[in-house]
Amino acid sequence: MKVSGSHTLNTTPVSFWNMVMDPEILEKITPGVKELKEKGEDTYHAISEVKVGPVKGEFKGELSIKDKVENHSCVLVVDQKSKMGNVVAEIQMNLEPLPEGNTQINYTGTAKMSGVLARMGQRIMSGVVSTLSKQFFQAMETHIKEQQQTES
Repeated sequence: MKVSGSHTLNTTPVSFWNMVMDPEILEKITPGVKELKEKGEDTYHAISEVKVGPVKGEFKGELSIKDKVENHSCVLVVDQKSKMGNVVAEIQMNLEPLPEGNTQINYTGTAKMSGVLARMGQRIMSGVVSTLSKQFFQAMETHIKEQQQTES
């Protein structure tokens, strides 16, 4: 399944980059992530609990960040397994600076599913992916606002 979209945030590419590279913040803003523990450089053991519509389950596996170009782009790789199936996703994120200190994040990638997840159909799963993407950026926006209020 193809994944793509874009989102504009009220923060600089440097600030966004630093948040994504911080495992504590990444754990806080990533939908469903209950635990993110460092395994090695840019690799984390991840436990997620996802509940969106008909999709509900606990997933265990890895989240890693590769192909990093500081403050510009990276690839997030998610490899999660559960009783209902497995998910392997690679999402390329590109950061584009905008006027007034904003950043547009463009993302593209693929998600491969197996088991019950694959049998649910692409239409249902693409809705789940869309919802999780929106939740990620909403959580990021909330974190940015909290950070800006603390700095004021």
